[in-house]
Amino acid sequence: MKHTILLLTSLLAGPVIVLGAKPLKVFLLVGQSNMQGHAAVRTLDHLGMDPKTAPLLKAIRNPDGTAKVHDQIWISSIDTSEESGEKFGRLTVGYGAGGRDLKVGPELTFGITMQKHLGEPILLIKTSWGGKSLHTDFRPPSAGPYRFNEQELEHFKKRDKDLNEAKREKAERSGVYYRLMLGHIKKVLGDLKRIYPGYDADAGYELSGFVWFQGWNDMVAGSVYPNRGQPGSYDSYSENFAHFIRDVRKDLKAPDLPFVIGVMGAGGPIAKYGPNQKRYAGIHGEFRKAMAAPANFPEFKDNVTAVLTENYWDEQLSELVDRKGRFNARSRELSKDKTLTRQQREDALSAYKAELFTEKELETLEVGVSNAAYHYLGSSKILGQIGKAFADALAEMD
Repeated sequence: MKHTILLLTSLLAGPVIVLGAKPLKVFLLVGQSNMQGHAAVRTLDHLGMDPKTAPLLKAIRNPDGTAKVHDQIWISSIDTSEESGEKFGRLTVGYGAGGRDLKVGPELTFGITMQKHLGEPILLIKTSWGGKSLHTDFRPPSAGPYRFNEQELEHFKKRDKDLNEAKREKAERSGVYYRLMLGHIKKVLGDLKRIYPGYDADAGYELSGFVWFQGWNDMVAGSVYPNRGQPGSYDSYSENFAHFIRDVRKDLKAPDLPFVIGVMGAGGPIAKYGPNQKRYAGIHGEFRKAMAAPANFPEFKDNVTAVLTENYWDEQLSELVDRKGRFNARSRELSKDKTLTRQQREDALSAYKAELFTEKELETLEVGVSNAAYHYLGSSKILGQIGKAFADALAEMD
């Protein structure tokens, strides 16, 4: 992060150093649905219910409850719900996943935290799409063509599928979103004033960080990773992401671009998994290791780091969701009991709800959750802490 220095001299005075404008710091946020962000704006209230996260809410909202619009933070985000395919402007709520309702993702607290670290204008470029894999969709060029494993080949044989046709179809899909990512980044960088009107072309810009938050579609791909849960079963993910880092740096001409890997952590720390989660512990554990592994590769020392997003899982919220599941199961059970009147069913449900929840817990459940567990419960409290952690991790590498 260098200053532009202009030296002026005169006959009467010695050298005078004038600090020119700094290059605009640009941060790239890339991934799938959790980078998009599926936290409904109403869940922001949950941040204020915990003293630990209340300062984040204060940074997001004005005293009157309206959302702050951050005049030092600009963003361009892929949004397929927009006719143009892009949403851009000053950072505020609503840059999460597109759709009818406003949502937030990690970008909001990432931008707020990073700008606070730097104390100068910044630009975020967010390219994320739901349901995308690294093994195919984001496959980097240097990873080479996808190679079908023995299980996949046997499956094709049983279905009498032509192998050459399967290879052709795979080749067509491979790397599509890697190229779309690069295309959007280069489009924005090619006309920065379109996004940030105050951009100083003479000062230029500096690619200052890349955050990767993906993983689900690889973790659940049993055909691609046939030995899921066994030691080393996701090694090819680590290898492919190392290729990804090298290729991004090469294609963007940024050989030292710092990377943060947001390691999948939906469900929280594996050591705290409950009875219904333990069957996934092996798969989740091995995949998380594979995601984090490139940060320990010698070639990436000091410029690639991993953030364990499991550390920001909300155990209380998750447990309340489990209880709600039990309540819903009882509701279905009672609805099938034809010996009960409607009033008797309602009374029984009301009594069961009172047994399961306090009024405060019901409020927390209503305010805090807006989506499924694989989307971090659609919780602004969880995603807000994750976004902040991404920014802090980049700042620590500077």
